Amino acid sequence: MKRKIIVAIVIVLAIVAVLAGVKTWQIRTLIAAGQAFAPPPETISAAVAHEEKWPDTLTAIGSINAVQGVTVSPEIAGTVSEIAFESGAVVAKGDLLVRLDTSSEEAQLRGAEAQVDLARLNAERDRQLRANNTVSQSELDTAEAALKQEQANADNIRATIEKKTIRAPFAGQLGIRLVNLGELLDAGKPIVSLQALSPVFSDFSLPQQDLARLKTGLAVRVTSDSYPGRSFDGTLTAINPDLDAMTRSVRLQATFENAEKQLHPGMFVRVEVVFPEEQTVLAIPATAILSAPYGDSVYVIESHPGKNGGKPETVVTQKFVRTGRSRGDFISVETGLKAGDRVVSAGVFKLRNGMSVQENNDLVPKAVEKPSPSDS
Repeated sequence: MKRKIIVAIVIVLAIVAVLAGVKTWQIRTLIAAGQAFAPPPETISAAVAHEEKWPDTLTAIGSINAVQGVTVSPEIAGTVSEIAFESGAVVAKGDLLVRLDTSSEEAQLRGAEAQVDLARLNAERDRQLRANNTVSQSELDTAEAALKQEQANADNIRATIEKKTIRAPFAGQLGIRLVNLGELLDAGKPIVSLQALSPVFSDFSLPQQDLARLKTGLAVRVTSDSYPGRSFDGTLTAINPDLDAMTRSVRLQATFENAEKQLHPGMFVRVEVVFPEEQTVLAIPATAILSAPYGDSVYVIESHPGKNGGKPETVVTQKFVRTGRSRGDFISVETGLKAGDRVVSAGVFKLRNGMSVQENNDLVPKAVEKPSPSDS
């Protein structure tokens, strides 16, 4: 009985040993295959870092403001008796816009003018009597003071009537009418927007480190999504003397003739302050930049000797860079690259350091400085 048990144990141990050996052989075979496996090269597009002459500019985000712009409103309350304009009309300075009901004031004015006439007659009579020493000087002074008082009362009523006659304070274009005939208006209630569209201002801000380079008279260019592919030229006309204490930026203002009245107050624009001299930059396609929280980087294409004497391999090496201004599809690189370096311009997100690649530049459109559409 014991012999049978021993034989069974020996057989079981032999089977276990055989299975362990087979598994060990399989694992070693897989490890060797993994070490020998070379993944196929990734297909990428490439571009050469090259030097270019770019206009020296400072960029910012700004908005358009009217040189003269106001929301017309009444100074005193009243009922609308006449509307003398159409929405969107162009008006000249002094044109009648709205007339409020002045029937009560006109009646008061007639009574006040009658009191002025009476006071004038009394003052003239007292002057003649004073010349003959018939009345005292104090009586003449009282009569002349009464005349001035009545004239002031009449002028006050005329001023009220004038305030209820609302006119355009300057030439410009009207907006949409906000009142109706017969409506009771409170003081300060909006009637219509009036904006002078030529010229216009563009207000924007730049960091304090650029302040030393700025001066009035520099050329300024703005672009807007409303007019793709078009820019508007103006002049830097004002630099704020104080800086924003929170952002340490300086506020600037440029003036644009806007002869075609295409720039409108409140419009969002991209602003470029253009300096007379050009700047040499190292340019690469913006798609070559791999942005990450720890910094921007590019993949530089390099040729390495093949393994075991094989043919040379094309591999990529990740390099960190500091970028500068952008222009069209290109971006400038300030540090981290040199002219002539070949960088990956498409496919950077699937790469890792030291990966083998193959180049195919037919996969993506060619980068240009003036892309169409402009925000491509």
